[in-house]
Amino acid sequence: MTPLPETDDLPEPQAPSAADARVSPGMTLVLGGGCFWCTEAVFVQVRGVLDVESGYSNGQPQQPSYEQVCTGRTGCNEVVRLQYDPAQVSTRELLEIFFLIHDPTTLNRQGHDVGTQYRSGIYTTHPEQQAVAQALIAELAASGVYRSPIVTEVQPLAHYWPAEDYHQDFFARNPGQGYCLAVAAPKVAKFRKTFARLAKA
Repeated sequence: MTPLPETDDLPEPQAPSAADARVSPGMTLVLGGGCFWCTEAVFVQVRGVLDVESGYSNGQPQQPSYEQVCTGRTGCNEVVRLQYDPAQVSTRELLEIFFLIHDPTTLNRQGHDVGTQYRSGIYTTHPEQQAVAQALIAELAASGVYRSPIVTEVQPLAHYWPAEDYHQDFFARNPGQGYCLAVAAPKVAKFRKTFARLAKA
C-alpha cells in the first residue's frame, strides 16, 4: 500500500471560495474512501458539517442490502453523504480532509478492504464541487506527493441509498470494536492533529 503523504506535503488549505459562498447552507457532497465506518467517524467531527449518513451510491438503481454490496456485483460504493454549510467549511477543505484520511492511489481497495465497493470516489451535487475536486486532484498529482497515480473517480451523485441503521454512527457506538480501534481511530486522530482548526470541540 502506498503510504499517505506527510502533512507538510499537502497544499495549504484555502478559505471558502466565492463559488462556495454563493451556495446556500446545506450543500450535499458524497464521498467514498473505503469502509464507511471510518469515513463517517472523521466527518462527524468536522466543524460546519451538519449531518453525516453512511450509504451506497453510483451503482444499481434498486436499493441494495449491505450483503449485496459486499459481493461487489451491485456497482455501488460505500459512501458517506455530507450535508455542510459552506460558510463554515469549504468544499476544498472537506476534500483536503478526504485525501488525508485515505489512499486515493489504490484501485478498488483501502488497506485490507478489497472490492469495487471500496473505491475512491467523489460524488457531486453541484457543478462547483466537481470543479473544486478536479482542480485539487490536478494539484496533488502535479505536486508529486503520491508515488502512484490518483485513481479517485469524480462523478455526479447517482442512485444514493442510506445504509442500514446499524451502520449509522458505528464508530461512536462501538469505539472498542477491533476494526474501529485499528483503522477508524487512527484516521480520526490524524484529522484532529492536521486540521485542528476545523475540528468540533
